[in-house]
Amino acid sequence: MTHETAEPDVRIEPWTVADLSLLHEANTPAMTRHLGGPETDEQIAMRHRRYLDGEGAGQMFRVVLLPEGAAVGTTGFWETTWRGEQVYEAGWSVLPSYQGRGIATAAACAVIAAARAEGRRRTLHAFPSVANAASNAVCRKAGFALVGECEVEYPKGHLIRAHEWRVEPAAAPSGVGPLSAADRRWRAP
Repeated sequence: MTHETAEPDVRIEPWTVADLSLLHEANTPAMTRHLGGPETDEQIAMRHRRYLDGEGAGQMFRVVLLPEGAAVGTTGFWETTWRGEQVYEAGWSVLPSYQGRGIATAAACAVIAAARAEGRRRTLHAFPSVANAASNAVCRKAGFALVGECEVEYPKGHLIRAHEWRVEPAAAPSGVGPLSAADRRWRAP
């Protein structure tokens, strides 16, 4: 007997004021065990403001499961310096009741497409903890290549052992430049 599973239909939408609840829902010991543990309410409020302000290149998104339209997680990419080079870094989080369905992988693929459209950096990296099997699997399934183990600081002041994953998003089609936040609505391929 074989079981076929369809890829989830996922869309990522720009972060809004209404998305603060997603940060609170994901701020549990189980969801943050590879990220240094839960944040304080003040830290969550500051993160929310940073996501809304959209400083620099990159974008934060809510992950929407279709056709229901339920917001089930977060994802995004941002500029960072890695080994002396300006690169994009990506991250994602899917609420526990929606995990194990391929949603994070679909969202990661959509973030690769969004980074491609932004087009300011040649590479997109992800740095999941070596102990985070699920996020490392997302990287592999989404097309990132494993570079190796490294040490990264997250949260600030706390070093973790991570896997460095990297993808070089294909160039955007000729004539397509960075999109405004209002125009960014990506569906997973």
